[in-house]
Amino acid sequence: MEVLLENILSYFVVAVIIGFIFFYYLRRNRQKTETTIKKIEKAKEFGLHEPVSLHPVVDVESCIGSGACIEACPEHDVLGIVNGKATTINASRCVGHGACFHACPVQAITLCIGTEKRGVELPHISQEFETNIKGLYIAGELGGMGLIKNAVEQGKQAIVYISKKLQTLPSATYDVIIVGAGPAGISASLMAEKLKLKFKTIEQDSLGGTVFSFPRSKIVMTSPMDLTLHGKVKLGETNKSELLALWQNVLNKNKIKIHEHEKVESIQRMDGTFELITNKKSYSTRTVLLAIGRRGSPRKLGVIGEEKEKVFYRLLEPELIQNKKILVVGGGDSAVESALIIANEGNEVTLSYRGDAFSRLKPKNLEMINEANKLQKINTILNSNVKEIKDHSVILTLPFENKEIEIDNDLVYIFAGGELPTVFLEKVGIRITKKYGDALLKHIS
Repeated sequence: MEVLLENILSYFVVAVIIGFIFFYYLRRNRQKTETTIKKIEKAKEFGLHEPVSLHPVVDVESCIGSGACIEACPEHDVLGIVNGKATTINASRCVGHGACFHACPVQAITLCIGTEKRGVELPHISQEFETNIKGLYIAGELGGMGLIKNAVEQGKQAIVYISKKLQTLPSATYDVIIVGAGPAGISASLMAEKLKLKFKTIEQDSLGGTVFSFPRSKIVMTSPMDLTLHGKVKLGETNKSELLALWQNVLNKNKIKIHEHEKVESIQRMDGTFELITNKKSYSTRTVLLAIGRRGSPRKLGVIGEEKEKVFYRLLEPELIQNKKILVVGGGDSAVESALIIANEGNEVTLSYRGDAFSRLKPKNLEMINEANKLQKINTILNSNVKEIKDHSVILTLPFENKEIEIDNDLVYIFAGGELPTVFLEKVGIRITKKYGDALLKHIS
């Protein structure tokens, strides 16, 4: 009898412990759900819930709610848990690291571009990065992959595919001409050197491509990458200057020259090869790899006075700009980061944004701009548009208030995004397609 009572007591204690654990689990799960729902509501309020480009899509039937994807994501609150399943919160903040996909123990996450409602225009390319034009390839941001690590991987892979097909192509001066010296173009150049190909790399701007136009202190890379002829790069949170210095060092070490400030004007198919014409000369090549980025040319406002010398579309050497009255136009991360940097150099900064609230900002940037406004380090004017840029002032319109204001001004920085070089691509003959929620897992390293 005594043994039976001891057994019953033991079972009771175990049952109580299990019940407590189950209760704690349910309570914790409910708290996570409530917290995530609040974050989703806030994301919708600020226009961050809908994805802009690459983003994770969760298969709720397969998801086990481990939270591994949330822990692995280098960004903040892209994913969360609702009712024990992962879901997207701030989808527009996803930059395609792919960490969530690799971290998921049951492969319940797919990385997609575009949604059922919102399409994204991208050049049509095969799994080997070849366009509809035989011998013409695309890698990196232009193909939909903007993350540096993945663009580097694409550039490398594209050259490997190209090298395998060269033996079937007619001869020309070059095996491949690489257009663009951003992450994908630099990586492609290093792989071309390793494979002993006859190649030339040209860049319409400066080494680094889009990265070169970032503010000096901007964090541009948060995960390691494998760089051909150099090895694994583990720099943690790497800023623009550190990354450009690394690339320049590797290129110099391998005696690779990037032909800067040379812009491609046309690419023509000639008897199985290509004639590539730039603003400096023409080249004969067996293949072409475009790694020019999606931004193309900076988008202009089209206002009176925009052609003045005091108007810029990127911020370089901010430490040399002091005691100026500066207008920054835009509401994205580039505009906000530049405004903050310029303000820290002792300038009087006005930030003009056409929206009624900042959307698609990284949490840290949103926190910093709100603090700068509170401390009056930056004068942010929402719901405003530039009407005219004068020599010593700028006229802004405030549509909702039905009035105009004129502010003193020395310099104007416009961050209105860039224009996909669609006209150039279509002139070359590259097919452009609109992606609606298409998976891009084959491009994630």
